[in-house]
Amino acid sequence: MTLVFPTPQLLKRQKSARRPKHRKQLPLSSLIAVCSTMSREEIYYALMQGVAELDFRGRPTPSDLALIGDNAIPIAMNPRGQVLMAASTYGKGRLLALGHEDMLTAFPTVMENALRWLTPASDSIVGVNPSCDAILANLCYTSIRAETGLFREGLGVYVTDAYSVANNVKELVAFMKGGGGLLVAGQAWKWAQEHPKENALLGFPGNKVCSVAGIYFSELEGDLGVFPVPTQIPCSWLSVAIDKDFEDDMEFLLQGVSEFDIKCNSTPSEVMVHGPLSFPIAAIPGGRAFFAGSYYGQGRVIVTTHEGYLARPSLEPFLLNAIRWLDEGRNGEVGIFPKMKGAQTLLSKSGLTCTLTNFRDDLSVYVCTSYSNAHAAEIQDFILNRLGLSILGNYLTPGVYKAPEPGHVCTETYRFRSMLKQFAGHVSSGQELTPHEQSCLQRLGCDCVTFLRMRTHDLPSYTSVLEVLTGVVKKSKVPQICPSCPVKEPKDHLLLNMATEVYKASTNPDELLPYIIQDRPDLPLVYNTKVKIDGTAAGGEEWKSTGLYLSPGMRTHMAIPPQIVKKGWKVQIGCQTDNIGRSPVLKRATVVYERFDIDSEMIQVFNLWGGLIYLVAPSRSEEGELEIIVEKAIPAPYYKSGVTTVEAWVGGIRDAPAPWAEFEFENIIMTMPSTVAKAVDRPDEVAELWDSIMRAVADLAAMPAKFARKERYVAEVQISHGWMHAGYPIMMHSASALSLVNPKLARTNGIWGAIHELGHNQQRGGWEFRPHTTECTCNLWSIYVHETVLGMDRTLAHGNLKVQTRKIYKEAFQKDGSLAKWSVWIALETYIQLQEEFGWDAFKKVFGEYQHMKNVPKDNHGKMNLYAETFSRAVNKNLAPFFKAWCWPIRPDTEQKLADLPEWSDHPMSKSPS
Repeated sequence: MTLVFPTPQLLKRQKSARRPKHRKQLPLSSLIAVCSTMSREEIYYALMQGVAELDFRGRPTPSDLALIGDNAIPIAMNPRGQVLMAASTYGKGRLLALGHEDMLTAFPTVMENALRWLTPASDSIVGVNPSCDAILANLCYTSIRAETGLFREGLGVYVTDAYSVANNVKELVAFMKGGGGLLVAGQAWKWAQEHPKENALLGFPGNKVCSVAGIYFSELEGDLGVFPVPTQIPCSWLSVAIDKDFEDDMEFLLQGVSEFDIKCNSTPSEVMVHGPLSFPIAAIPGGRAFFAGSYYGQGRVIVTTHEGYLARPSLEPFLLNAIRWLDEGRNGEVGIFPKMKGAQTLLSKSGLTCTLTNFRDDLSVYVCTSYSNAHAAEIQDFILNRLGLSILGNYLTPGVYKAPEPGHVCTETYRFRSMLKQFAGHVSSGQELTPHEQSCLQRLGCDCVTFLRMRTHDLPSYTSVLEVLTGVVKKSKVPQICPSCPVKEPKDHLLLNMATEVYKASTNPDELLPYIIQDRPDLPLVYNTKVKIDGTAAGGEEWKSTGLYLSPGMRTHMAIPPQIVKKGWKVQIGCQTDNIGRSPVLKRATVVYERFDIDSEMIQVFNLWGGLIYLVAPSRSEEGELEIIVEKAIPAPYYKSGVTTVEAWVGGIRDAPAPWAEFEFENIIMTMPSTVAKAVDRPDEVAELWDSIMRAVADLAAMPAKFARKERYVAEVQISHGWMHAGYPIMMHSASALSLVNPKLARTNGIWGAIHELGHNQQRGGWEFRPHTTECTCNLWSIYVHETVLGMDRTLAHGNLKVQTRKIYKEAFQKDGSLAKWSVWIALETYIQLQEEFGWDAFKKVFGEYQHMKNVPKDNHGKMNLYAETFSRAVNKNLAPFFKAWCWPIRPDTEQKLADLPEWSDHPMSKSPS
């Protein structure tokens, strides 16, 4: 990933941050000494102390202030969500910006509060620009020392209009950075009318100073009225996006650009554009961006999501435009990270001086990658603020993508904040969504999830969006999802996903719970339950069942043995780990489990959607027996071989109130709805069946009868793909659960699918030839188990194993076969023919050989030749002619290696089809 004029710390933005602690309001007498450590709330309270309302009636029209900085705070906001006063910090100093100079005298209490907050020391002098000397009349009854004059050294605070700062930009920025206080008042809308061809964000004098603290005077006029002063920092869904269309920027950047050709070996990441003054430049259909730009501080930023693009000739027109846009007409020097020589060659065509260099603060533009933290602080200071652009972990498909057409950027380009504002308006006031906006709802839902997972509660840009989304959740009707009331509409998808993530990100999630889940069951609890678990995990990460359950939103504490604290152990709430977010119809929420790091001996755990409680042991754990104490929970139906008796099961355990149940046997654990488990009268017979099945699975795989990690099945209402899919756990639909725990039904009808997935888990890369055998060799276990354990002939186990069906597959391949057609049932016929000739022991021997092999080829051709040689040696016959008949790419050297063995000349494929 490459950033032009970027910060290498971008990827760290998505790491969790501590949530802010709320402090009590401090008296003004203590304010100066602690102002550098004040919270946002304390700053707001200090500035608005003693003020109940702000009367803007009959006054000159102020500018709407745009806030994008991490430290920028709205102080006064009108019902349209327009900010008319704002505060911020920069370096060691502080800033208060007013949307019109008339405010200096209109609100004397606020001004007195402000000057005390801005003052770095009790004996500081407040300098007042002559254009603002009207403020002095309100200070004569205070202890504030003020003087009129131009800016000079030695002042503690300086009060000026937003136009005069043009004469002292560098000095005022340095003054504020070093600890000075700055009060700037003015409006930009008239200036914008007088300078129609200039960009107010960069050209308006006040923005040259205030922008470093994340506050911009916009060209938008603010509405007037009488505005009550809220007790908390004002927030509104109307203020979540700034009404800037970036048409001028896009017109400049897209001169001579009709498409973005990124069809090459460089795969782009997606960049999420979430800053108030950030905008997408190039995106794939659907709006997922790979190039984006932003205004930040006194500068501009462009992000590309692969460093290879900066040297790509097909992108030359855009890249040259981009460098000139970043340079802003200064004709300054472009610094390029020393390892990016290809970028220097291309960008030098811009006519600007392009130098391979590390970062220097005298550069006009800097080009670098985002892989290193080198010069992070310097680059951060150069840009003067954070980007509002996050490079995500997911990748996009390289291709040739059409550039946005001039004049269509506003109506056709997806922007996160603008779309969020429209949706919040739809929920809050019934605003109709356009067809384009409706088509963006799914994308908005994904972006809300991504944004909320940043967990940067210390940043106003994050908390403001979180507050808006919290309001949306409270005002909307979050769908009450269940199998009989599925979610189908994009809006409901969005609300469900949004509500889930807002709950997780909220500083007060319990308050939101009734808005998200309206009917929560009141189930009986058990208290201070001691649970013993086996702390070993020899076969990879392993879930350790507790037999306990938490209801939706229910919280409990767990006492943890000290020997596993900060050792990679986790607590998991919920057994349904599939993410079903891509499903058009939802019968449950998309993600319904939670994990918590075990980082102390007492932890609190909960899950919005509830779930069974597990400890998750890291791979290769050797902790022995452990005892966990759970403060409160709900008992679940839980049967464990060798521990639970049949009498105890039918006598009450199976009637435990939790909605999920588990059966834990020798080598497998099954999780299913309790309604299915309660019908089981003889769990010992179920255990006997599955102990035999799992030993057979291990037997064919040439593995020890005792699995290093017990396999798991989870049967639930909806899974991510297929009717079942392999993994840990194996996932299946709830309808399949009964066949797992009914031995008679299993022996009568078979359980092909369940064993098929177990077969997937036994597949190994050395003897797998993907994609040909992906859905083929796993069926060897289905055949083996049905024949050796369930006593079912293979022709009855699956319809595709009937003699006539197999004959059709074979003869069709003989007539018109190729390796491309060798897959699934046709490929399985190859292995069945080997089994019918040489028996199951041949496969066990081959699988056993592979467990000790080294230097196994990685390509299919190499692996297939090795398999042909290995199987031939296992059965002491030259099978090269047989595999060649199946269109395997058998090489001459393989045939030479097998020449000493008797040839299998009468194999089934040697006969012509009838």
